[in-house]
Amino acid sequence: MTDAKGTSMSLTHIHGSAPAGFPDYESSCSLDEDDGRAIRDVLDRVGDKWSLLTIATLRNDRLRFSELLRHIPGISQRMLTLTLRQLERDGLISRTAHAEVPPRVEYELTDLGRTLITIARTIGDWAIENHSTIEKSRAQYDARP
Repeated sequence: MTDAKGTSMSLTHIHGSAPAGFPDYESSCSLDEDDGRAIRDVLDRVGDKWSLLTIATLRNDRLRFSELLRHIPGISQRMLTLTLRQLERDGLISRTAHAEVPPRVEYELTDLGRTLITIARTIGDWAIENHSTIEKSRAQYDARP
């Protein structure tokens, strides 16, 4: 980040200290290529429309597919299937298939997935608290000539 004169600025320069949740970068807030790729890669996963809702839904228990489908409003079977596969691939949830007739499959958060619960709830709470303000802002913006 740079100021009006083109001088490199860090989050510490702007806020006096790094805001909560941000590393205190000494010289600038620019990231190296690997860090930037890591952030984009993870945010692509947890920042999509359904992943945080799925993680939040699994926060207290292991659930079957049909239970997840009932508890996540608006998600289709196909999107839930894709989301669960992606979260399992990333090591955020585990899938347990029980050898029964009919087959029973349960999903639960892994230890890594549990580390996202606080973040998911914080973002969810923020969204609920600020949604009406954001909608008003959008309406005002869209009404401009």
